[in-house]
Amino acid sequence: MPEALARALYSLALRLLTPVYLLRLVWRGRREPRYRERIGERLGVYRDAVTPAPTLWLHAVSLGETRAAAPLLAAWRRQWPGVRVLLTCSTATGWDAGVELLAPGDLHAWLPYDTPGAVRRFLRHHRPRLGVLMETEVWPNLLHAAEAAGVPVVLANARLSARSLARGQRFASLLRPAVARLAAALAQTDDDAQRLRAAGARKVHVCGNLKFDVTPAQDLVARGRAWRAGLARPVVLAASTREGEEAALLAAWQRVPAPRPLLLIVPRHPQRFDEVAQLVQRRGLTLRRRSPWGRQPPPEAAAADVWLGDTVGEMALYYGCADVALLGGSFAPLGGQNLIEAAACGCPVVMGPHTFNFAEAAQRSVDAGAAMRADDIDDGVRRAAALAVDAARPAWAERALAFAAQHRGAAACTVRHLGAWWR
Repeated sequence: MPEALARALYSLALRLLTPVYLLRLVWRGRREPRYRERIGERLGVYRDAVTPAPTLWLHAVSLGETRAAAPLLAAWRRQWPGVRVLLTCSTATGWDAGVELLAPGDLHAWLPYDTPGAVRRFLRHHRPRLGVLMETEVWPNLLHAAEAAGVPVVLANARLSARSLARGQRFASLLRPAVARLAAALAQTDDDAQRLRAAGARKVHVCGNLKFDVTPAQDLVARGRAWRAGLARPVVLAASTREGEEAALLAAWQRVPAPRPLLLIVPRHPQRFDEVAQLVQRRGLTLRRRSPWGRQPPPEAAAADVWLGDTVGEMALYYGCADVALLGGSFAPLGGQNLIEAAACGCPVVMGPHTFNFAEAAQRSVDAGAAMRADDIDDGVRRAAALAVDAARPAWAERALAFAAQHRGAAACTVRHLGAWWR
């Protein structure tokens, strides 16, 4: 199918679905009010004028990408101090995390839906000099409009799994020209680079994973360790769990012989906090939620079966509190969540078989003795409970810290390559 026809059909489908997307924003806004704010920006409609200035536009779709953007922006500001940044996001958690990255004079906006009119209005309003999309954000109309407007767009911290490549090849007439329009793709790994070239990227460089350059908040890590020191038993963290994982986790947990460690569950998505709390209570387990505590858990919390980490932005605290972490998203075919933050906090990881989103980092962490692989959730729970009380656990923690430190440097590499389109 010719590209123009494929993009026309894609655009028509998006236009027809736009009312559904807007209704979904209103619906999600019941629990997360941020989604109801500035809805016009999703359509490329803006209230305020923007003063012309050289602007770096960076898009980080959600929480993980926004966190990964932090060392990149810090390195960028060191190289070009005072440059204005336009940060766009797509989710409420990404927006809230992005607020912390902004300097005076920077701009914050929702990325519009990928309809031709919306993306043209977005580019015409903000007039960025350079666009940077984080990780996997390839939007056909956005890249077509950016090329027409003379705005180079780079895919940074780029990753592409074999599964995503195969899925994208089914829509090659739409996606391959979009990928080819990227000014460059700065890949996390050699394997990602190879797959990006196969997907149509013309200029590909390997810069490493920006998430290794993220420095956990040391005050949160220290507070988590203080919480752990005040407990009389070990702590197993289920980190960034996804829908469908918690029920199997709790069933496996109850098969662990008593006395069991304290189980600390942190769901990936805030809108699921109440749902997970109900799952715990239906299993007959005693639950304490972190959100009402302030800086310290109350004394009675120490006797609970399960703690629920129902806050955003405190993963470093939870990793600091834990003896070992079960990696969410890896025990169902979801690709796994970021394990690098755990390593940077000195928390060893037990992961399931599904880590295709972070395949190379996962394998390297196993090779470094910072993580271990489990066959399924039952095996993972057994391994985590055993490691939490193992005398060798401190050595695992030291290896995790060394593994995280060894792979830093992606931010400097990324800024060096981006400079080619900024000067």
